[in-house]
Amino acid sequence: MKSVEIYTTPICPYCLAAKRLLTKKGVSFTEVDVSRDPALRDAMTARAGGRRSVPQIFIGGTHVGGSDDLHALDHAGKLDPMLA
Repeated sequence: MKSVEIYTTPICPYCLAAKRLLTKKGVSFTEVDVSRDPALRDAMTARAGGRRSVPQIFIGGTHVGGSDDLHALDHAGKLDPMLA
């Protein structure tokens, strides 16, 4: 299974939804809390092509977007192949 990274903040409901979906699928992930470290948020923004909102999710180093994007991939049947 490919590595999954998710940039989050503690009070973000979209972050919780994305983590819930990944957990439901049995996917382990690395969570990076950007709420207290501007350098981490800047690094996330650079990796995410300028997107500053959370979550920002990467599968195997590929940026897939935020929670809505992750759920859309799942509904389209494209998430499981990306994770494999």
